[in-house]
Amino acid sequence: MDLEFSGTVIEWRGPAPYYFVALPENEAGVVDDHKSLLTYGWGVIPVVGQVGDTRFTTSLFPRDGGYLLPLKDAVRRAEGIVEGDPVELRLTLEIGDGH
Repeated sequence: MDLEFSGTVIEWRGPAPYYFVALPENEAGVVDDHKSLLTYGWGVIPVVGQVGDTRFTTSLFPRDGGYLLPLKDAVRRAEGIVEGDPVELRLTLEIGDGH
């Protein structure tokens, strides 16, 4: 299942800074509607993402009733992305048996 959306890059401060894009409400709802069919564990949902010409694997993190998509340093460097940038994303969710 593919989802396409835009969002703004945000920084999550911790021991090291992490960068994310929050899924819009509609796309987060689609993930919620199908999460029992998605192959996932520990509350995260593996996805293949694409921003610009860069494809990457990661996992969606549930947060405050929605989901955050992490943007790895290598992805941000390859596409010249910094905090606050608007980005267009494509996600592929793998439908499995939920185990």
